[in-house]
Amino acid sequence: MIFLRRLVQLVVLLIQSGWWGVAPSPTDEGALRAGHGEHGEPGHQEPHKDSYSTFASEFLESRYLSDDGYPFPTAPPVDPFAKIKVSDCGVTKGCIRYGKPGCDAETCDYFLSYRRIGTDVEYEMSADTDGWVAVGFSSDKKMGGDDVMGCVHDDNGRVRIHHFYNVGQWAKEIKRNPARDEEGIFENNRVTCRFKRPLYVPREETLVDLHLSWYYLFAWGPAIQGSITRHDIDSPPVSDHMISIYKYEDIFMPSTAYQTFNSPLCLLLIVALTFYLLMGTP
Repeated sequence: MIFLRRLVQLVVLLIQSGWWGVAPSPTDEGALRAGHGEHGEPGHQEPHKDSYSTFASEFLESRYLSDDGYPFPTAPPVDPFAKIKVSDCGVTKGCIRYGKPGCDAETCDYFLSYRRIGTDVEYEMSADTDGWVAVGFSSDKKMGGDDVMGCVHDDNGRVRIHHFYNVGQWAKEIKRNPARDEEGIFENNRVTCRFKRPLYVPREETLVDLHLSWYYLFAWGPAIQGSITRHDIDSPPVSDHMISIYKYEDIFMPSTAYQTFNSPLCLLLIVALTFYLLMGTP
């Protein structure tokens, strides 16, 4: 009987305090003022709110909602992407351009720059694609067994830096990614990115030592749901000599459309045809 009587008293107290709310402490002056007027008259008492859920909702609203109350698709960038300066090519950084003669980082089919910053190398890449752009470090000019860094445009509009390793003609993504200070943008149907990578990393098959010279493989192509697919051209361009990050060169490589008249055989045929037309047939 004593137990039942105390149980009834407990239930009554819970009901009077707002059912499962927390009754204010007698020493809590703020709680007393909230429940009573200046002379002890009952005043307006706010309904109980769960403090954790209130804090969580306010935090989420302030962190993930815009001023208009709409959720951000992604966290807004701290600074806009700084355009790549080609005027520094061959001076304070090395550059490789592939495309039309005179092209720059915004008009070349493919563009790459590199420069040393302390113990890192900063790379900038850009290509005429809505998918991905990459550079591979090779010892033999051939695809296979190569360390590859790629910038991939995903379905959410973001450009992320990935690390790959060429297994034959297939690029396998590697979880260990040496890239840092990553930036990327997709604009004017171009994927452009910038990132740093340590000059030296502990010896590992999928990571090369950038202190050494390597042939650079250049590739770009479409992506499906953030995953790369086969590159745009069957035989991606390769640097004709090994590139050293200690030598800032400004290298231009004409794309296929502009290579025709650079071939010695083609020039010889043009001279022969011109001579034939001028002299006429016997």
